[in-house]
Amino acid sequence: MIVGVPREVKDRENRVSTTPAGVREYVARGHTVLVEKAAGAGSGFTDLEYRAAGAELVATHEEVFERAAMIVKVKEPVPSEYPLMREDQLLFTYLHLAADELLTRALVERRVQAVAYETVQLGTGPLPLLQPMSEVAGRMSVQVGAHYLEKTHGGRGMLLGGVPGVPGADVVIVGGGIVGTNAAQMALGMGANVTILDMNIERLRFLDQILHGRIHTLASNSHNVAESVSRADLVIGSVLIPGKVAPKLVTREMVDTMQPGSVMVDVAIDQGGCFETAKPTSHSEPTYEVSGVVHYCVTNMPGAVPRTSTLALSNVTLPYGLALAGQGLEAAVSRDPALAKGVNVFGGQVTYAGVAEAFGMPYVPLDRIVSLAVA
Repeated sequence: MIVGVPREVKDRENRVSTTPAGVREYVARGHTVLVEKAAGAGSGFTDLEYRAAGAELVATHEEVFERAAMIVKVKEPVPSEYPLMREDQLLFTYLHLAADELLTRALVERRVQAVAYETVQLGTGPLPLLQPMSEVAGRMSVQVGAHYLEKTHGGRGMLLGGVPGVPGADVVIVGGGIVGTNAAQMALGMGANVTILDMNIERLRFLDQILHGRIHTLASNSHNVAESVSRADLVIGSVLIPGKVAPKLVTREMVDTMQPGSVMVDVAIDQGGCFETAKPTSHSEPTYEVSGVVHYCVTNMPGAVPRTSTLALSNVTLPYGLALAGQGLEAAVSRDPALAKGVNVFGGQVTYAGVAEAFGMPYVPLDRIVSLAVA
């Protein structure tokens, strides 16, 4: 198969989908890999390294899409890339379609075989291709929050961890999954006072145990969220329902109760955000204010640390990419139920229920189109 690795064009997105080591694995299995020139530069990988690994370097974005049967990316295609996609081309990347109707309809209309990293799922549990970026974003959310709490960046002028005689900031984390857990670990390490809210009491019990009772845990309901947010210096949104739009758990009224100069970081913004006041931002213009509260809602947070993020992402996506390239989509998903859950659009149909529900579009289960070993 001809595998294409284009340069990412989203604002300040410096990650690359495939490292030179990954290229070497594709080539060793007989595949041709096209890498757009300078695709890996932002992550510290040179064109010489890709060429040495066996890649063919191509000069333009358009040529990668034109020649490749499978496109492997990091982030979802932007509108300028829609015309480059063609029928039956396999697209393997983060998509977050439930928050992007325009892209969803473009993939359907162009009959692309679209496999989303974030919905590949083992059973009803882990999301192996989302987890490493959730770990990065969770840890970054605290660093970002600490930065914007500084007065010179619009915040209250607080040091997250305080100093002897002066208490640290109150950090509230809405959602106790991978993002929330990593955020809590970072915030505790910096000396903050941490509260996590989650609907799953067993998850809260687990977090209390692994963090040795150093955090406050609360059952997530509208009262507890409102009370916690009103006292918070930093609120981190980390709610995830796989493949679906994130619920708006923090309302505008709750934001209005916060102290001016407080900070909110919505890591769920890729799926629409879990703050009612959230709207997507970019690394070029990362923040805005609502009621004097600083909002950071960058949709590709891990792109700010591309070396770490690229290596972490490639570690988990490469085996699935090799399966898709070696077997083709239909055979690969028929053998791997986890990968089958990653298929969001196939044959001009939406094959992921949460995406179809978000936009009132017809939903066609993948097993009606492709013969699956496990439906």
